[in-house]
Amino acid sequence: MDPRLEAIVERMLDKCILDGRYQQAIGMAIECRRLDKLEEAITRSENIHATLSYCINISHSYVNLREYRREVLRLLVKVYQELPSPDYLSICQCLMFLDEPEGVATILEKLLRSENKDDALLAFQIAFDLVENEHQAFLLNVRNRLSSAQSQPSEPAHQESAAPESDQTGNATAAEDVQMTDGTQALNRNVQEADPIEATYAERLSKIKGILSGETSIQLTLQFLYSHNKSDLLILKTIKQSVEMRNSVCHSATIYANAIMHAGTTVDTFLRENLDWLSRATNWAKFSATAGLGVIHRGHLQQGRSLMAPYLPQSGAGGGGSPYSEGGALYALGLIHANHGEGIKQFLRDSLRSTNVEVLAFYKLVIQHGACLGLGLAALGTADEDIYDDIKTVLYTDSAVAGEAAGISMGLLMVGTASEKAAEMLAYAHETQHEKIIRGLALGIALTVYGREEEADTLIEQMTRDQDPILRYGGMYALALAYSGTANNKAIRQLLHFAVSDVSNDVRRTAVLALGFVLYSEPEQTPRIVSLLSESYNPHVRYGAALAVGISCAGTGLSEAISLLEPLTSDVVDFVRQGALIAMAMVMVQISEASDSRVGTFRRQLEKIILDKHEDTMSKMGAILASGILDAGGRNVTIKLLSKTKHDKITAVVGLAVFSQFWYWYPLIYFISLSFSPTAFIGLNYDLKVPKFEFLSHAKPSLFEYPRPITVSTTTSAVKIPTAVLSTSARAKARATKKEADQKAVVEKSSGAESSSAGSSTGKGKSSGDKDGDSMQRTIQMVDNPAAEKRVEPEPSFEILTNPARVVPAQEKFIKFLEEGRYVPVKLAPSGFVLLKDLRPAEPEVLSLTDAPSSTGSAAAGGSTTGQQGSASSAMAVDEEPQPPQPFEYTS
Repeated sequence: MDPRLEAIVERMLDKCILDGRYQQAIGMAIECRRLDKLEEAITRSENIHATLSYCINISHSYVNLREYRREVLRLLVKVYQELPSPDYLSICQCLMFLDEPEGVATILEKLLRSENKDDALLAFQIAFDLVENEHQAFLLNVRNRLSSAQSQPSEPAHQESAAPESDQTGNATAAEDVQMTDGTQALNRNVQEADPIEATYAERLSKIKGILSGETSIQLTLQFLYSHNKSDLLILKTIKQSVEMRNSVCHSATIYANAIMHAGTTVDTFLRENLDWLSRATNWAKFSATAGLGVIHRGHLQQGRSLMAPYLPQSGAGGGGSPYSEGGALYALGLIHANHGEGIKQFLRDSLRSTNVEVLAFYKLVIQHGACLGLGLAALGTADEDIYDDIKTVLYTDSAVAGEAAGISMGLLMVGTASEKAAEMLAYAHETQHEKIIRGLALGIALTVYGREEEADTLIEQMTRDQDPILRYGGMYALALAYSGTANNKAIRQLLHFAVSDVSNDVRRTAVLALGFVLYSEPEQTPRIVSLLSESYNPHVRYGAALAVGISCAGTGLSEAISLLEPLTSDVVDFVRQGALIAMAMVMVQISEASDSRVGTFRRQLEKIILDKHEDTMSKMGAILASGILDAGGRNVTIKLLSKTKHDKITAVVGLAVFSQFWYWYPLIYFISLSFSPTAFIGLNYDLKVPKFEFLSHAKPSLFEYPRPITVSTTTSAVKIPTAVLSTSARAKARATKKEADQKAVVEKSSGAESSSAGSSTGKGKSSGDKDGDSMQRTIQMVDNPAAEKRVEPEPSFEILTNPARVVPAQEKFIKFLEEGRYVPVKLAPSGFVLLKDLRPAEPEVLSLTDAPSSTGSAAAGGSTTGQQGSASSAMAVDEEPQPPQPFEYTS
């Protein structure tokens, strides 16, 4: 490096710092890799906390090399810790990115041991924020380190002072006796004080371990989705009636749509009401139908096993039931316990290993297929060696059915570990002859390098140069997942190169689709980058472009994304239409018709496609799935790939990556449920209960309201054909309109005269004639201008919400806490789990969300046939008991 050039840069950096242009100095220091200057710029800035937040943002957005980003974050943690009042929330987020669980455990323990109650609330808030990033292995590490810290409590200092020694003759003096008594009393007092402190710490520790294991947030989410369920069963009823029974693809799609629509709500009313229709599912469709229960009951960790008991293998694998139901039930258990499988892992392993000689070989493979998928989901990212060996044994049987699931399952187990096991998987992919196994392994290998960026380059190079197109296809996923959410230019260039140059349509389609994963941190870039590809002559490339936009712009309602997808929903090729409909639903999830009128248009388009008897199967399937995604989770969830702190939500990204494989294997559609995030504000007190209080949404209620339930008339009407209009009819209509207008003018004139004569009277009230005249005028105004009635009562500009409440992403910026309210948040957060300080602890609290959905009464949660009442119907059933009969005399 030329020293003169270095001197210029030095002078520029110093000048920026002297002039107070700290952001420019920080940008240059990071770009020039001068961490010393970076530290100087941060420490000399007026608002260090704001500067540090700015640094974290730009290090995630603009530092392309993972290792260098880690160095920057280490420096930021050091600066944070030297501050007089450290921002523990930000420090723990940085430590999570650096994968340093011991640092997080130390901070949490310090806060939990504090005598200040607010510090404990902050610790709980940190734990909830960490859980939102869904990094199971890291969270378990933190939890286990907290446990070991508890098992070796630091001994109180008072125990070091022993009783006073006697003199050499062995006789203590009277003064020493008194001193000894005082010392003992003081010791007892200290021990008593220490006991409540330890008891408080133990209570706080058990709470935070519940949060870190995910159980607390899962339970609260389950209660929220159950109590706020607003899914419209009439939509499903319409789909079911309009789908031909012989069409197994649409029959299965309806079952998938129902599962997605009720994901996490525990409401299986539709299935219970249509058991005969459901029983028509055979073979793999039966596998999918059973697995759908796992999506509906996702998070039911306590009752998951008992819920699925009727379908599970009774005595090992193959207890006499349908192997498809049994395999589907094992897959469902994985979906219920996804990313939180400590309680179910052992059962799934036993189901995978147990073999029954009487069972036909193929049936055993079906059960193994379900067990592999379930085990991969339950042990997501834990890198458990024993489970890996169990799955590897299944893979080495070289069966196409079980081997495909085993390949995906290995990837799920080792997600993001960059394990050397990937080489082993790649070697087996070259050996086997089964396309299905190669495809499963290709995706599995890609999952192992999730988030590893340049570390994965060697493996990516190896896969993308392979002669086998399926492994090149895996290479596209490896690129997508290794650089997910980084918007890395090198990765984008590589994917665009393969999108236009590879000889395999599969590889080209996946290369375009993969752009969605790389760009989801900058969704507005995606439509611009894929706009030309969306007009490609190759339908596979157009399909890839549609899903890329769907994945990266999911839940944003981005106008450019909708504009790009609109022409693709009426493409000439059926599977392109299917992909565009699914992608459009992903973009529009939780967007109301008031904020974008195209949402209503899209809903009507879906209805038209589903009701049209002549529409092809692929488009119909896409429309049915899109209907499910639009109303996912009882209309209370969105698709979210980034947490509030801008970290990847690992489970969500992995879920969408496997979901996009439904092109080959429909049961993988259920993986989309992993990407669902509840659109909820749930405020919690110190006891982790949900107190009832009000807060403000400073926007018009119609902007964020639930979609209106559909009515029977619209669903039963057939698709209307435009009526031919004759010229004579048009002329007659024009004459009638003119005549009506003349009559209206006469009425207005007379009513005007009446009102002027009424105005001259001085009486307080109005005569009945005046009232009639007024109502007539109002009627005329309404006929003349339908909006006139609406103008009478303008819509309020705000809305009062009660905790817990549905708060959609676009609404978050309008959320305000009421002044002089009882509760204040530990950190200002417009959604998610928010810990609250109680400013009036002496007053009694009213709690919400006290009822958890029961596993047996889940059918009641659907309410009436329209499914609008949610849990209210079950409560009503209890309140409205029949009255006892009137007194009467009995005569024989």
